[in-house]
Amino acid sequence: MNVEYGAKVVDKNGKTLGTVDHIVLDTWTGEQRKFIVRRKEQDKDIFFSPEDIEVSKKAKVTLKVPAEKLE
Repeated sequence: MNVEYGAKVVDKNGKTLGTVDHIVLDTWTGEQRKFIVRRKEQDKDIFFSPEDIEVSKKAKVTLKVPAEKLE
């Protein structure tokens, strides 16, 4: 499942977490391994892997977990 830079990231319940800021690729295969979500709050950025994604569309990524489980 591919993620695009700048895509909006929401949790399982539709709460906006931020936007995709960086994408980490596997150096051998070129596949996406992780992506970083830049948050609006002064919290730390969050790392996710493709396994955390429920649905990925061009401008929006929906995760499998609610925001409460991330904190």
